[in-house]
Amino acid sequence: MLSSFLGLRLVLWAGPTVPIPPPPGTLDALQSVEVTNDGNGEDGFQITFALKKGLLDYEMLSAGTFDPFRRVWIGAVMGVVPELLIDGIVTHHQIAPSGEPGQSTLTVTGRSVSVMMDLEEKNAKFENQPDFLIATRIIAEYAQYGLIPDVRPTTDIPIMLDRIPRQAETDLGFLRRMAERNGFVFYIEPVTFGVNRAYFGPPSRIGLPQPALTMNMGHDTNLTSLRFNNDAMAPVGTRGSFVEPFTKMAIPIPALPSLRIPPLSSSPASARRTALVRDSANRSPAQAALAGLSRSESAPDPVEGTGEVDAVRYGSVLRARRLVGVRGAGVGYDGFYYVKRVTHRIEIGRYTQQFTLSREGTGASVPAVLP
Repeated sequence: MLSSFLGLRLVLWAGPTVPIPPPPGTLDALQSVEVTNDGNGEDGFQITFALKKGLLDYEMLSAGTFDPFRRVWIGAVMGVVPELLIDGIVTHHQIAPSGEPGQSTLTVTGRSVSVMMDLEEKNAKFENQPDFLIATRIIAEYAQYGLIPDVRPTTDIPIMLDRIPRQAETDLGFLRRMAERNGFVFYIEPVTFGVNRAYFGPPSRIGLPQPALTMNMGHDTNLTSLRFNNDAMAPVGTRGSFVEPFTKMAIPIPALPSLRIPPLSSSPASARRTALVRDSANRSPAQAALAGLSRSESAPDPVEGTGEVDAVRYGSVLRARRLVGVRGAGVGYDGFYYVKRVTHRIEIGRYTQQFTLSREGTGASVPAVLP
């Protein structure tokens, strides 16, 4: 269904397998929509409706439109191009009855379609298969949810006599564990209605940046709030060794370049803390190096920005897992950032986007950020 809120058109469809427009009157009961896209975790949504009492039950519940495990599409149209915010599955209901007319509410909560990969624990082994091939095979099993694999190669190729990758958790848990041990991330994000990108690889900082977040620039200002934190304790270095099988000598783990490329800061923070890679002694050089890389890559960026943007003044949908420029925050904090998290909140007459940005240090890597 479509509705106009301050130039924004909201798309909200639901169905058992393929979402369809909900019954008439559903939009009239809508109070708010909240969608969170998390670059380090899982996307989710929450929809709140006003409940109207029917003959025997609330009409919204009787219709079954948003029953648990119904599939939901939530999108926003600003201009002519629709942006699908989430392709999700309903996982939770909260009913708040009230004695006051029109005050009863239904809150529908859900997760992205990745929740369908998190339902069944499995025991499996994958002989002589690298992690990227295993990930591709698992993702392909969920093609009915429109998952298109975007899997980046991994360097370690296990030999059956040395190591056999084994699964002892859900598919989602296994994919995340494989991603972590390679310094990768795994997430599912919508591309368009019915098509989802299943990404297994390093955090992506490549692509055209989104329109700039701007403050202190008069009519160009689109931010309602912005705050930066610089945590010198965030970066982590690693130290460890592996045993050379012939000479039995302990050799330090070789350092691998960071997967966070390209760099976004002209003055990256140094790692003042050191973590020991304790289980690397009997690993191969490649496996030991990956263990050290995984530990350092899992540490958060030291510079983090949080704030809120007025979506109407911004004129676009801010997306997580992409780059965005910041203007008007000063020399040390202007420049490009990686968008870690965005929460879209849509109500009648209001659309805001709360965000979290990060990068590896202060100082911009470019002389200026375009609007």
